[in-house]
Amino acid sequence: MAVQKSRKTPSTRGMRRAHDALKPPALSIEQTTGETHLRHRLSADGYYRGRKILSDEGSSADEE
Repeated sequence: MAVQKSRKTPSTRGMRRAHDALKPPALSIEQTTGETHLRHRLSADGYYRGRKILSDEGSSADEE
């Protein structure tokens, strides 16, 4: 089993962990509705890159 020869300093440990911080989610604004949504995903209205992808017709059939 590999064992380190000497202990790592707090500076070296901090430099290694410098890229581990969580980044805020990438948000974008829909061109047609102006709604904010996650990138590369549909907006809540069913739009993606300015085009209507999902229709609202399917949701009314589930309510019956």
